[in-house]
Amino acid sequence: MDCVKLGNTALDVSRLCLGTMGSGDPNAWIHSWVLEEDAVRPVIQHALDSGITFFDTADIYSLGRSEEIVGKALSDMADRDEIVLATKVHGTMRKGPNGGGLSRKHILSAIDASLDRLGMDYVDLYIVHRWDYATPIEETMEALHDVVRSGKVRYIGASAMFAWQFLTAQNVAEKHGWTRFVSMQNHYNLLYREEEREMMPLLRATGVASTPYSPLASGRLTRDPGETTARSETDAIQSSKYDGSSEKDREIIETVARIAQERGVERAHVALAWLLSRRQVASVLVGATKTRHIDSALGALDLVLSEEEIAALEAPYVAHEVVGPVADPRG
Repeated sequence: MDCVKLGNTALDVSRLCLGTMGSGDPNAWIHSWVLEEDAVRPVIQHALDSGITFFDTADIYSLGRSEEIVGKALSDMADRDEIVLATKVHGTMRKGPNGGGLSRKHILSAIDASLDRLGMDYVDLYIVHRWDYATPIEETMEALHDVVRSGKVRYIGASAMFAWQFLTAQNVAEKHGWTRFVSMQNHYNLLYREEEREMMPLLRATGVASTPYSPLASGRLTRDPGETTARSETDAIQSSKYDGSSEKDREIIETVARIAQERGVERAHVALAWLLSRRQVASVLVGATKTRHIDSALGALDLVLSEEEIAALEAPYVAHEVVGPVADPRG
């Protein structure tokens, strides 16, 4: 598998990244469909065997259990220097004060806890999972800079922000000589393209990489409208992201199916190939819970869509409600 530079850094990442929200304890978190360690390890091994070197988790996934599973598997299966591991900070990990968010106290505590669960000395990419309206951005960016200077983190990234928030953080870091974000893990796929209004142009202008999550719209781009899976029937977050726009999205899904049939490939190949054709997209997160999900994603790397096919895929899109960035709860 080809590797590319992550934005304007010298860090090499594989064009597919294994997202591991699906690993953990089904009884410990909000998702009952996640897989326990014995079921996850073959998926991670298959990803490594397929050339994937970029792995993504978060402290909040199953309240730390995902980090434990991923860290142990990678320690057993891979050379640490050959892989790029990302984890995230922001989610509430315990009840009571300072149990979440992006305060200096929580960030410095959270990175130590993540490293302990991962069984590693450092994280390659430390991502702020959401914007924290309760913490001054100066406090957050200085704490992240100190974590990088300590050697516990190599690079920092962001996820699911409004463009004004991302630019504010970057400007604060530049003003003070602190470490800046090198990546944006944003909600971006054929069914949700609101990021093209402001975020994607900003990333292009500043050389920051996009590493989109939910590239297949939680599987909706791979099956007929109305068709369900065990996950779609129990995943409330997926429903909140896509149910409200299902009628508007139908024509896009049908176009994906048509092009896939004409090209003799899987629908996932078409949806992922479209994302990989976007100039600022460095690596796409694939939330595989089965080895065949990885095999399906690999096929997208060899598919080059024509200008006519890209135009057909994009033409039916209409504006959607913003999903990902969180509005200020204080109004």
